[in-house]
Amino acid sequence: MSESKLRILVVTQYFWPENMRINDLVRDFTEKGHSVTVLTGLPNYPEGEVYREYLSAPERFSEYSGAEIFRVPMAARGKRSISLMLNYLSFFTSASSIGAYKLRGKQFDAIFVYAVSPIMTAIPALVIGRLKKAPVFVWVLDLWPETLRAVGVIKHPALLSMVGKMVSWIYNRTDYLLLQSNGFFDNVKRYCTRNISPERLVYFPSWAEDDFSSPSSQYSRLLERDGSVFTVVFAGNLGEAQDLPAVLDAAEKLQGKVAVRWVIVGDGRMSEWVGQQVQSRGLSNVLLLGRHPLEEMPALFANADALLVSLKTNDVFEKTIPGKVQAYLASGRPLLGMINGEAARVITESGAGFTCASGDASGLAEITMALANTDAMGLKAMGQAGHQYYLNYYSKPILLSRLERLFRNATLRKAT
Repeated sequence: MSESKLRILVVTQYFWPENMRINDLVRDFTEKGHSVTVLTGLPNYPEGEVYREYLSAPERFSEYSGAEIFRVPMAARGKRSISLMLNYLSFFTSASSIGAYKLRGKQFDAIFVYAVSPIMTAIPALVIGRLKKAPVFVWVLDLWPETLRAVGVIKHPALLSMVGKMVSWIYNRTDYLLLQSNGFFDNVKRYCTRNISPERLVYFPSWAEDDFSSPSSQYSRLLERDGSVFTVVFAGNLGEAQDLPAVLDAAEKLQGKVAVRWVIVGDGRMSEWVGQQVQSRGLSNVLLLGRHPLEEMPALFANADALLVSLKTNDVFEKTIPGKVQAYLASGRPLLGMINGEAARVITESGAGFTCASGDASGLAEITMALANTDAMGLKAMGQAGHQYYLNYYSKPILLSRLERLFRNATLRKAT
């Protein structure tokens, strides 16, 4: 006898057409025959302005791979800290009120929260979970309030304490907390003031989008293969946390000394600054390609000799594994990491590449030179080791099957 279809509500501030891992999860569950509903906001990440294609035809974005999408109004991220905070506040208030109203009459077996920053995304899920009597699963991908302190969005201790109390309120009312890194457990437990049963805290890491783990053509319209230079690709959000000043310092140290080109793909709050710095420093070895669709990344990565991940140093980021690490590993290319903690451990343990300390521009220049001087067989071996590590620990089919079992078990507990 086949298992029953699940009714799943996904609450996420970020969703298609934004390039987010949650898109993958929604598509996978609809393809398995489950009924999926998405409660989300207006697409504006990472540029900070609502996408023009959405504004011109919002009706085109009301369905995704069979999932029904309900969008609520909210302020765009903008480029300043105050506009970012308004963006966070407007989504959770709008989703808790307007979103709950739009979902009237619908019933769900499980509510899943994609909890990258901001953690307040979980609040509408808790409101709706109480109304619908459905278990709430929060996938904790960022640590609050520590991340706010780390990136300088909030510095005042009293404000950070207030956010901490809100986080504690959320964690204590969530049925299941799914933690993307083993480094998160101690931090999350500190905010759980009630007795937390072990099954409520679940290690649940990220995976790479399907395109990255499939064989890719080496043709890319964004970047031609050039065997005369060693190509390092950085892809993703260009924000404060990525420590782009140190990346450009490393590029400057190697310019004219080693045949290395640095390819930066993406957009974000630091985009304009990076462009100005490349021009003012005369960094002819740095190419800025801007933002491009996710589906173009695998071919781009196939033309890279190494893939770079960087993150500022602090106790919070050391516990985090940026989602791009899984995509890089799945791509089968060597990795360069200017990063500390869990992510550095994964790169080293997998044998996929070299790492240096966060913020160490000289160290990044050195490991880039070392990788550039590695022969083709050595580079291939690193890429293969990373890919195998990905299959062993981050395979999407395995992870999503685990999540489906968690949903079903929660449904059974509710029934008894």
